Order: sequence, then C-alpha cells, then structure tokens
Amino acid sequence: MTRIVAGSAGGRTLEVPARGTRPTSERVREALFSRLEHLDVVADARVLDLYAGSGALGLEAASRGAASVTLVEASKPAADVCRRNAATLGLDARVTVVTDRVERFVERPPAAPWRLALLDPPYDVGEAALGAVLTALVGALDEQAVVVVERSTRSPEPSWPAGLARFDERRYGETTLWLAEPGA
Repeated sequence: MTRIVAGSAGGRTLEVPARGTRPTSERVREALFSRLEHLDVVADARVLDLYAGSGALGLEAASRGAASVTLVEASKPAADVCRRNAATLGLDARVTVVTDRVERFVERPPAAPWRLALLDPPYDVGEAALGAVLTALVGALDEQAVVVVERSTRSPEPSWPAGLARFDERRYGETTLWLAEPGA
C-alpha cells in the first residue's frame, strides 16, 4: 500500500498503476521531503514531477503545500491513476496531469520557472536520455530550484549538464537520490 506521508492528505492511500511503475517508498519520500522542506523548496512552489507513475512524489509535494504541481506521465493508464489520486485526495485544483513523453514535455517552455523538479525515471531510461531531459530542464528552473533524481543504487550518478550542480547524495537501501541546483 502506498500512502501520502504528511501534509493535508497525510495518511491517505494512493492507487498504484497495475504495472509499469515502482512508486517511491514511504521511507524514501519521508526522508526526501524532510530534506526538501529544510531547504524551503516545497511550500508555495511550482513543482514538476517527471515520469510520475502513480503521482506519489508530486502529490506528496501538493499535500505539503506546493502552490501547483504538474505530473507528466507517458502511460495513459498511469496518467489516469494520477488524475484519480489527485481527485480522491482533494488536490486536483492544484495538480495538473499531462499525458505525454517526458522528453517532448521538457522541450516546451513552461508558463513560469519550476522551483522543484522530481525525476524518477523507469530503469530502462538510459543515462543519455536522462541527461537530455536534465539539459532541457536547465533553462526552465528558477534560480533557487532543486532538482531531485531518483535511481537504483546500481545506476551511475546522472551526467549533470552545464547549469546544474549536484549538492547532495542520499542512499536508502536500493534507492539513491541525487539533489542538484542551478550553478556551474
């Protein structure tokens, strides 16, 4: 069972797509959002959740006070689950679900810069493809933004493009989180 950890929807359960996703564990989300709240990048933020799956990461941000959250998911069944989750949690007024390939979505300029970008790509997304998405994100971030990439501990660190600099790395069992910010 996947639940929202804290905030206005804390403790409420999420529907998970039948296949093709691996929601971030509650333990990892709790640790990640504790760190992000310490960095003051969640409250009132514009949040982008790429490769959304069930929407667990973006919906956690919305529950914790993000001003708006955009969930991007290529799979129509998974995007439908994201919509149902947002509605069930009462967060749909602040959550937009986009059914599109992440690579295509990040090529379009955003209405306003993102303050927090969450990326939890499927295992089959290669390092070059992830690097291209990160490169496209650089110009869409506000100057205080944080980018979080979640991968298996067996995956290499992402190749950070010019304009993004890693400032933290956290390991939780089989999961590694890399945090980056705009910079050299």
